[in-house]
Amino acid sequence: MKFIDEATINIYAGDGGNGIASFRREKYEPMGGPNGGDGGNGGSIYFESNENINTLIDFRFVKNYRAKKGENGKSSECYGAAGENLIIKVPVGTVITEKQTGKIIVDLKLHGEKIIVAKGGKGGLGNVHFKSSVNRTPRQFTQGEPGEEFEIYLELKVLADVGLLGMPNAGKSSLIRFLSAAKPKVADYPFTTLQPNLGVVKIDIQRSFVMADIPGLIEGAADGHGLGHQFLRHLSRTKLLLHILDIAPYDESINPALEAKAIIKELNKYSEEIVKKERWLVLNKIDLKNNIDIIKKNIIKKLNWTGKIFCISAINGKGCKELKYEIMKHIESQKNNYEKI
Repeated sequence: MKFIDEATINIYAGDGGNGIASFRREKYEPMGGPNGGDGGNGGSIYFESNENINTLIDFRFVKNYRAKKGENGKSSECYGAAGENLIIKVPVGTVITEKQTGKIIVDLKLHGEKIIVAKGGKGGLGNVHFKSSVNRTPRQFTQGEPGEEFEIYLELKVLADVGLLGMPNAGKSSLIRFLSAAKPKVADYPFTTLQPNLGVVKIDIQRSFVMADIPGLIEGAADGHGLGHQFLRHLSRTKLLLHILDIAPYDESINPALEAKAIIKELNKYSEEIVKKERWLVLNKIDLKNNIDIIKKNIIKKLNWTGKIFCISAINGKGCKELKYEIMKHIESQKNNYEKI
C-alpha cells in the first residue's frame, strides 16, 4: 500500500432542521392552538484514531465529508430526528489542523481517541414555543442553524521510539531488516527507500521498541530536494535518533565526515526540536574495511563528536546486538526518569 502522510479535506457538519408552524385540527377542537415541533439538530463530525489504519491514502480520493442534516419539525409537537453523526477514522499519530488559521485542533497519539471537530447546527423552534396569553395563534418559527464547516489539514507523524537518518544507501533499511521483521527494499543503489518503514525490535517477550526508517536525506533536503524532506516530520516523535554513516561508500571520493555534517546542517534548517534530540553515530559497513579504529578516530575528530558512537555491519549483524541492547537501555532509562517526575 502506498504510504500517504498528509492530506487536505473539507468537512461539513449537518444543518439543523427547521421548526414549523402548525395548529391542532381535531374533530371537537378545530381551533386547538399551536403544536408545531422543533427541528432536529444536525449531525456533528468526529475524528477517531485507529491503530489498524496506517496511511491517509483514503483522503486523497474523497475530499468532502458531510454529516446528516436534522429533520424538520412536525405537527403534534413532534420533534424532527437529529442528523446522524459522522465519525472519520484516522491513523494513530495524526495531527488535525484547521487549514485557514493554522491552529492545531488535536494530536491523536493514542488508539481510540475521539474528538468532535465540527458541530452540527441547532434545530429551529416550532411555533409552540411562541404561544402566550396575548398571542394564542403564533405563526412564528425559526430556521435551523447551519453546521460548522472547515478545511482540514491532516498530517501523519509515525509513532516510533527510534528514528534512523542518513544519506541514501547508508544502510538504514539493512539495519531495520536485520533487527526486526520489517522487510524494506534493499539494493546497491541510492533511494531504494521511498516511504517510511516501521519495525518492531524485540529484546525479549516483554521488552521491545519501534524503529522508523525514512528515505535518505541529501544536501538541500530541508528546502525540498530529494525525498527525505517529506518525511522528516516522522522523526519529531522519536526518543532517539541513530545517524547511520556509510564508511565504505560506493564512490571513494565521498567523505563520510562531510556527509555527516551535511545531514546535521539539514536537521538544523528543518527543526530545532529534532536537533535537540539525543543522537548516536552509527558507523556502518565495517565488514568492508580493515582499519576501523583509524576511521572511527578520524570521524570523531572531524566532527568534534562527543556522543555515543557504534561500529556495525547491518549485513552480517556484527555489532548490531550490542546496539539494540543499548537502545533498549536508553529507552527504559528515559521512561523511568519520566515516571519519577
